[in-house]
Amino acid sequence: MTPAIEAARLTPTQRANLIEAAAHGALTNRLWQAALGTDTHAAMTDGAPDPAAPGVGEPAARYADRLDLANLLALFDARRGRTADAIPGDPAMIDPASCPPSGGDGAMRNLGPNAMHAETLRAAAMRSGIPDTALAAIVQAEAAKDSGGRWNCYSRNPRSSAAGLGQFLGGTWQSIAQKPGTWLNAVAQQRGWIDERGRIRPESRAAVLAMRYDSTAAIQTIADYARSNLETIRRAGVTVGSDPASIAKSAYLGHHLGPGDVVRFLKGDLGEARARTLLAAQIGSGGATRAIAATGDASTAHRAWLTAYVGRNVQPMRFG
Repeated sequence: MTPAIEAARLTPTQRANLIEAAAHGALTNRLWQAALGTDTHAAMTDGAPDPAAPGVGEPAARYADRLDLANLLALFDARRGRTADAIPGDPAMIDPASCPPSGGDGAMRNLGPNAMHAETLRAAAMRSGIPDTALAAIVQAEAAKDSGGRWNCYSRNPRSSAAGLGQFLGGTWQSIAQKPGTWLNAVAQQRGWIDERGRIRPESRAAVLAMRYDSTAAIQTIADYARSNLETIRRAGVTVGSDPASIAKSAYLGHHLGPGDVVRFLKGDLGEARARTLLAAQIGSGGATRAIAATGDASTAHRAWLTAYVGRNVQPMRFG
């Protein structure tokens, strides 16, 4: 499925709605990039560059429209329970009648309305070595929820390309799909979405992005990303505790900041300019200015905000 082919199947009204949403999304994405101080179209909150970034001389506006429309088409297909060239029996297939998927015995304690994810969380934990309670805590901190507390697998950040239970940016998700040894790469290889060079085929890009809305794919990829970020943190000489709470908090910081910024944050080396940018992106420029004035510098203000946020929202013990 390519965006062009799928768009041809839409009704005129659906097509008009997508075009309007794409134009709005392109504008908000550019404003978001400007707020973060980056105009290279790199991923902005998790530190991974977008492998589909435009080449030299390609108009930025055209790229922004293409990116947002591909994401919109991916969301449209995911909501209809579709992925491209799905393989019968593939464990990553989206059940069109169920999101989150049915199944799972709910034996993991205290998942409440999200008990249907227990089996997937356990499977991801066994494969990655990241405790299931830590994985649940990361999802809880990232995903949108309905009024009953049920995780919304169609979560979408209107200010960026972040989507799904793990709020993965498009560039980071594609990078993981191209990384050998990950669950997502194995599925992409199986479905023929990866070419002989190990890159995502252009015509498969929307299908790969649509996988972010598959709760099984999201949870398994959260586990892979957590394992990778924890390895990066340890290699940098930063100690990570062995208990689920310590693992969850360090993994979440890596998920939130990306492998580059998380090491600088944990070592206290996050510069003033970068700290100010990250803080403004999270609480707005006005709130950042007030927080910095209250603490005396941007690094202290950002550390105080993020530490408090993690403390409130990343609590694996609630699922144990």
